[in-house]
Amino acid sequence: MAMLLGPGLVLLFCLSQALRDVYFGHVFQGVDFFAVILLAFALSTVIFTIVTAIRTPGALGKLRGHVGTIVAMNISTATAWTCYFFALSHLEPSIVNTLHSAMGPLTVIGLAAFGVHITRNQTGTVGWAESCAYAGMTLSLVGLWWVVLSNNSGLTPTNIATATTALALLIVSGAAITISLLFSKRLHDHGISAEAVTSVRYLALIVLAAAMVFSRSRFQGIDTVASAATLSVLATVLMVLPLFALQVGIAHTKPLTGHVLRALGPVFIFALEQIDGRMSYSAPTLICILIYSGCVIAANLAHGWNNARRSPQRHASGGSSA
Repeated sequence: MAMLLGPGLVLLFCLSQALRDVYFGHVFQGVDFFAVILLAFALSTVIFTIVTAIRTPGALGKLRGHVGTIVAMNISTATAWTCYFFALSHLEPSIVNTLHSAMGPLTVIGLAAFGVHITRNQTGTVGWAESCAYAGMTLSLVGLWWVVLSNNSGLTPTNIATATTALALLIVSGAAITISLLFSKRLHDHGISAEAVTSVRYLALIVLAAAMVFSRSRFQGIDTVASAATLSVLATVLMVLPLFALQVGIAHTKPLTGHVLRALGPVFIFALEQIDGRMSYSAPTLICILIYSGCVIAANLAHGWNNARRSPQRHASGGSSA
C-alpha cells in the first residue's frame, strides 16, 4: 500500500487540476491572473508556515542550509506559474495542460541526456520502446500547435501572435515546473517535510504578483472583501492543496514515473471543459490528446518493463535496485 501512496497522490492531482484549469480559464476572462496568484499563494504560504511551525518546527531551521536550492526552486516556480496562467488566459485549457505536462518527462530525459542530475535516481535507462513513445508524444504536441494556429481548437485565439507566444511560454512553464519539482525533491531527500518546502516555495512568485498587481492597480473583477475571500479560498483549494498532494506524491515516486502519471490530466480536462460555454467541441484537439495520452501510457509501460527486466540481472550480479 505504501508503494501506491506516491502514484495515488499524483493521480489525485491529475483529477483536481481538471477542475482547476477549467474554472480559472473562465475566471481569468474577468480577473487579472496576477491577482489570483497573489491571493492564493500568499494565503497558502501563511497556512503552511503555521502548520510547519506547529508540526515540525525544526524543519524551518533545516531550510537555512539549503538557500541555493530554495532560491532555484522559487525562480523556477515563479517562471512556471506566470507562463502557465498567461497561456491559460488565451488558449483551450486541455491544450494548455497537455503542452505543459508533456514537458515533465521530456525535461527529465533532456536533463539526463546532458548529464544534469538535480536529484538522486532522477531517471533510469530509457529503452528504444520508451524512446519511440516519447517521439510519438512530441509529434502530438506539434499537432496541437497546428490545431491552435489553424483555428481548429475549441477556443478561438485572440490573435495568432498572442497564441504563438502562449504556446511558446508553455514549453518554458513545463520545463520550469519540472525543474522546480526536482529541486523540491532534493529538499525532501535531505529530510525536509513537504509542509516546510511549501512554506518557502512561492515567495518569489508572491513578490512578482504583488509588484504586477499594485503597479497596475489590477484588482479588476474583485470588487468586495467577500469576493476576495471567496476567490482566495477557492484558489487555495483548487491550486495549492493539489500541488501539495503532488509534492508529497513526487517525494514518494521516481521523477519520471511521477511526470508520466501527471501527463494523464489533459483527458480529464477535455471532458470537463465541454460544460464551459466559451468552448466548443474540437475533434482535432481530442485526437491529439488521445494520441498523446496513448504515448504516455506506452512510455510508462515500457519504462516499467525495462526496469523489471534489468532487476533480476542486478540481483544476479549482487547489485541493489534503485
